[in-house]
Amino acid sequence: MDLTALYKVSYGLYIVSAAANDRLNGQIANTVFQISAEPPTVAVSINKQNFTHELIASSGKFAVSILAESTPMELIQKFGFKSGRDIDKLADTSHRVGQTGAPIVLEHTVGFLEAEVVASLDGDTHTVFVGRIVDCGNLTDEPPMTYAYYHQVKKGRAPKTAPTYQAAPPPKAAKLPQYQCMICGYVYDPARGDPANNVPPGTLFADLPDSWCCPVCGAPKDAFQAL
Repeated sequence: MDLTALYKVSYGLYIVSAAANDRLNGQIANTVFQISAEPPTVAVSINKQNFTHELIASSGKFAVSILAESTPMELIQKFGFKSGRDIDKLADTSHRVGQTGAPIVLEHTVGFLEAEVVASLDGDTHTVFVGRIVDCGNLTDEPPMTYAYYHQVKKGRAPKTAPTYQAAPPPKAAKLPQYQCMICGYVYDPARGDPANNVPPGTLFADLPDSWCCPVCGAPKDAFQAL
């Protein structure tokens, strides 16, 4: 057992997997952290709605595959945005079954941990499973993927069942083009309109009547240029 694999555990991206009732499954998780050194223990946070949660609760065991920075988005999408109740995620994914019976993903994995559950904490939507490590090891020397790298470089997002999920902000309304008077510098903003001349907000410059003129200097409409 090579405990230096624990050095590669960071706030990053992992596949947490389990096996029970002749079913294998795994899911993307970013909450994996070491609890103690003697005995070596780790904790994982898993959404109660997920199939992996069901398998860990049933078997009392789990495995963690530590993903490399080179992990393609296709693998992350398979394990992070699809349910093991609907598809067999391991069917076309290189893996081996570990001491716990849980699958260890071998594709783009820098190291692995296997643990037996010794305690659990109810976290409302999630359960934090604390596991005593029974096996672990390094597979490659590639750098592990951090959660920051996943978001900043991979441009990834968190699924709704992730503990760090945040709803996407509503799309910003498209900014309407503004026009500036080349005589005095006044800027016509469609969002404001021209209340002094009974032009309501939302009126495009192209929709202004030809008789409209600059409310500051009186320049005609054709004296304006788009910004």
